[in-house]
Amino acid sequence: MSEDRLSDATGRGSEAIGLAEALPPSADEDGSPAEPPASLAPERPLPPVLSAPSRETWLAARRDRTGLWWRRASPNLRGTVYMITALLVYAVMVGAFKHLGTAIPLVETLMIRQIIMSAVVFAVAGRSLPLAFRTDRPVLQVFRGLITLASMLCGFSALIHIPLAQATAISFSQVLFVTIAAVLILKERVDAARWIATIFGFLGVLIMLNPSAEGLNVWALMSLGGALFGAGITISVRILGTSERTETILIYQGLVLIVALAWPTWAYWVWPTGEQWFWLVLLSLFGTAGQWLITKAYQVGEAAALAPLDFSRLILASFTGFVFFAEVPTLTTLVGSAIVIGATLYTMRRNARGRIGPDPPSPP
Repeated sequence: MSEDRLSDATGRGSEAIGLAEALPPSADEDGSPAEPPASLAPERPLPPVLSAPSRETWLAARRDRTGLWWRRASPNLRGTVYMITALLVYAVMVGAFKHLGTAIPLVETLMIRQIIMSAVVFAVAGRSLPLAFRTDRPVLQVFRGLITLASMLCGFSALIHIPLAQATAISFSQVLFVTIAAVLILKERVDAARWIATIFGFLGVLIMLNPSAEGLNVWALMSLGGALFGAGITISVRILGTSERTETILIYQGLVLIVALAWPTWAYWVWPTGEQWFWLVLLSLFGTAGQWLITKAYQVGEAAALAPLDFSRLILASFTGFVFFAEVPTLTTLVGSAIVIGATLYTMRRNARGRIGPDPPSPP
C-alpha cells in the first residue's frame, strides 16, 4: 500500500512539473510581468567593428595621391624629378667605370655597354619595335650618335685617369654651353634668376678647378671636350624630343655606336674575368636607365631650366671617390660644392613654382 501511494505522488509531481513548463510565466506580486529567461531574450546587434585599412588599400591611396601630384606638376618640375633620378643612377655607372679602370680597353667597355643597352631597349619596345625605327630626322639621329661617341670617349677617358671630383667639376662647363645654345638655337627664354643660378654654379666650378700657372693636363682637357660634346647631345635631344620617341632616339644612338666601335673593339679585345663581367653588366644596365631618364627629362622640361641641376653630380662624385677610391676632396672642392648646392636647390625651387593650380580632370 505504501508503495502505491509513493508511486501515485511521484506521478502527480511529474504532471505538475510538465504543466509548469507549458504555462506562460506568471506575473510578480505587484502585477508586473516577469522577465523572460535569459536564454529566450532577443539578441541585441553588436556594434560594427572598424578594421584598420589593409596594406594594399594604403598603397593604393598613396599611389593615387602620387599620381595626382605628378599630373599637377609643371613640365619643368617633372623634368627635375627625371633629372635627379638619372644622376643617382649615373653615379653607380661612373663608379663601375672607375673600378674597371684601364684593365679593359675603353672602346671594349663602351661596346659591351652599348650592346646590352640596345638589347634592353629592344625588349622594352616589344611589339612596337617597328614603330620605334621610324624617324623623321635620320641625319640628326646619326649626328647625335656621333657626338655621343665623342663625348663618351673624352669624358670616360678623363674619368679613369683623374680624380672623380676633378673630372666632374670640369664637365660642369657644359652648363654654360647648354644655356647659351638654348637661347641661340632653341629660342628658349631664360629669366634673370636662372641666369644668376647658372653663373654662380659655374663660379663654384672654377673655384674647384683652382687654375694655376702650370695649367691643366691632357686628361682635364679631355674632360672639357666631353662637356662641349655633351652640350651638343642635350640640344639635339631637345630638338628630337618634339617629334621622336625616346626608344627611337636610343635605338639610333645604339646603331651608330655599335657600327663605329666594331673595328677598334675587335682590334683591342681583352677577355674579361668573371668579376669584370659583373661590373660591365652593371654599368650597362645602369647606363641604360640613366639614358632613358635623362632623355625623358629634356623632352619634358626646358634645357636651360634643367642644366643647373647637373651640379649635383659633384656631390655624388665626391662621395663615390672618397668612399670607394680614397680620394679626399680639397678645400677648394668643398667651397665650390657649397656654391653648387645652393645654385641647384635654388633652381629646383624656381622650377617648382611653375606648378599648375587647379586639379586635373579625373580619367573617365
